[in-house]
Amino acid sequence: MYPNGSVLSLVLTLHSLELPETTIYPAFIFGLTTYLFILLCNLTIIITICMNRNLHKPMYILLLNLPINDAMNATSLFPHLLYSIWSQDRSISYPACFLQGFFAHLNGGASYLILTAMAYDRYIAICCPLRYGAIMTTNNLGKIITGMWLLNFFLIIVVFSLLLPYRICQTHMTDLVCYKTALMKLLCDGTEVNNIFGLSCIIFYHGLSFSVVAFTYIHILITCVTNKQSDAKIKALQTCGTHLVVFMLLEFNTLFPLISHRSEFVPAFLRRVFSISNFIFPPLVNPLVYGFKTKEIRQKMFTCFKNKKISIF
Repeated sequence: MYPNGSVLSLVLTLHSLELPETTIYPAFIFGLTTYLFILLCNLTIIITICMNRNLHKPMYILLLNLPINDAMNATSLFPHLLYSIWSQDRSISYPACFLQGFFAHLNGGASYLILTAMAYDRYIAICCPLRYGAIMTTNNLGKIITGMWLLNFFLIIVVFSLLLPYRICQTHMTDLVCYKTALMKLLCDGTEVNNIFGLSCIIFYHGLSFSVVAFTYIHILITCVTNKQSDAKIKALQTCGTHLVVFMLLEFNTLFPLISHRSEFVPAFLRRVFSISNFIFPPLVNPLVYGFKTKEIRQKMFTCFKNKKISIF
């Protein structure tokens, strides 16, 4: 049993990566390449939106939060994971593990709130186009972005604060990542309170986002069916299709790990694999989907690349 005062010096052991010695260097190179590619893709979207005034619209300002969040999400995993692959050392201090779990949940919650805000923006733009300028003003947009981040910070701070009063009984973790559920398994007691509030937050994030997305998409679909302008209909469906792909990917990558942690029927290997999928696939796929499927961003990216190429020669 480890008293509360000693947690700052406490060293935990994450589950072994179980890599054969011959695969250590290829795994490190693959992991480093993946991380750098994720940063490159997300930074490209960020720079493209920031550098082009034509993209300074509510839809793209809301979208800007997604690559920022995805880059932070990947960064909360990859540096320590790469160090572990290289050194084959799976130890991590409790404060570092606590921070990794905090940012993992913070970024996960932010993804849901960002996509929820984007769904609302598309609903106003497509279903109430004449009121869009009056509703999605700069002031209201700032309130939406500030509000969703403050709400997210508050909920995740409360979630992780509930871990602090309880003593730790073990230092070996059964997961590859410091999720809150993995940290809870280290506690001697207090798991009931943490479980109840944790499940309440899960229901809130998933319930809110699913309800808003379902409501907006039903109304958008009705508007598209009744709209006689084929060009406007196609553009609306393309924009919403991109958003829906990203939302469904997020749902799959978060719900399965959450369910698997609370089920004894899911193999431990699958649980560990999916525990890191949310740090890899959304940050990797999201910028590719928005970069290549959103016409305005794609055009601006190609224009910037072309201008840079010409200036070099």
